[in-house]
Amino acid sequence: MKPANSIKLFGTDGIRGKAGKFPLDSSTIRVFGESLTRHLGERTAGRALRIVTGRDTRESGSWIERALITGARKSGADMQSAGIITTPGVAFLARTLPADAGVVISASHNPYQDNGIKVFDPSGRKLDDATERRIEIDLAENASEPSNRLSDHSGFDEPDRPALRARYLEYLSREVARNLSLGNLSIVVDCANGAAYELAPELFNRLGAQIIAINHEPDGRNINFNCGSLHIEGLQRRVVAERADLGVAYDGDADRALFVDADGMFVDGDATLLVMANYLKSRGELIGDTVVATVMSNVGLEIALRSRGISLIRTDVGDKFVLEELMRAGAVLGGEQSGHIIFPKLSLAGDGLITTLFLLRAIKEEKKSLAELTRDFQRYPQVLINVRVSEKKPFAEMPAIKKLADEIQRDLGERGRLLLRYSGTERLARVMIEGKDESDVKAKANSLADAIRTEIGSEEI
Repeated sequence: MKPANSIKLFGTDGIRGKAGKFPLDSSTIRVFGESLTRHLGERTAGRALRIVTGRDTRESGSWIERALITGARKSGADMQSAGIITTPGVAFLARTLPADAGVVISASHNPYQDNGIKVFDPSGRKLDDATERRIEIDLAENASEPSNRLSDHSGFDEPDRPALRARYLEYLSREVARNLSLGNLSIVVDCANGAAYELAPELFNRLGAQIIAINHEPDGRNINFNCGSLHIEGLQRRVVAERADLGVAYDGDADRALFVDADGMFVDGDATLLVMANYLKSRGELIGDTVVATVMSNVGLEIALRSRGISLIRTDVGDKFVLEELMRAGAVLGGEQSGHIIFPKLSLAGDGLITTLFLLRAIKEEKKSLAELTRDFQRYPQVLINVRVSEKKPFAEMPAIKKLADEIQRDLGERGRLLLRYSGTERLARVMIEGKDESDVKAKANSLADAIRTEIGSEEI
């Protein structure tokens, strides 16, 4: 049975789902490869497309990559596989080979049963919306019943090109890390059993750091399992036990990085943005004295930046929206609380390894520890309440809710923040409030949640 033509498969981070099930079954992925090549080929005046692919360490990655390459070659594309490499590594290769597109097989921080397909254009931007819609139509019209035969999930026979990974590593160590020496610095590196399991330790070893690598033995199923950026506790314990200077944790495709200081304290993406903003401003390189973050960044970041004369521009959740605003504003630093940081002068894709190199440069040049660099960052208490609703009626059209929300925001002033929005995928209203006093924040959030329940609450579970 064919899916409806109106089906939406692309999210803000490509296509993602269970490996082996639509749309990540072999037959649909082959159609994806054909469709991508055909639509990109409309721009090249008959020239054969050049596409580079890469994948993380999931056991499904090899057969998904093989199916995609088979489909793309059927439509005439010249395909090259970099093998296991980070998502930003593929974006780099697409930009520098050059290639007409870079395709990543990864589900980032998701468990191993999931996988995904993400496409970058030669600039390093994600695939444009119009092309995504055309591919979705092709998949809906041509997809057949998924086949889960063992042969569809067998090994990958396309030769990897280690030279492509080496090219990316050279770029990081020679250009991004130019003149950066990490001698006398000890770092615990949590590779999440993912795409950075070889790249990250090799990079920092090259720069002279003493590296303690953990979760760097992938078996196809242990990616992100109780490790990496979603499970920071193990890294915290190891940093303290090793008496290391700091620790860094990546996710499965290493497009994000989160840190731990020498005392085992967690340093999230907001704190990292503050360190980077201070560093760039001190060097006169923070263009427009502006940082871009999402609506989920803690108000503590906004207050700390404001005290330094730096403006914070907020976007919807998703690195795609952060990048759009960075380009619009001409800013040089943006990111998310999750550790996905973008330096558009270097890469339009968030890169956990680049983020780490920038943070290490700040530590070395400022001659301060990570704890000292983040000491002024105060994370304000945050309360998030989800309310199941019967409809997603605009909040501005409900006078009682709008009046209460306005009163709460006035009371919070510049030392707090209210975010009221609907979930993009569920019938949920999300009430998020931040402020200095946790009990006050909880009371305000509960009162607003109760008002929403009264107005449009649902009895569904």
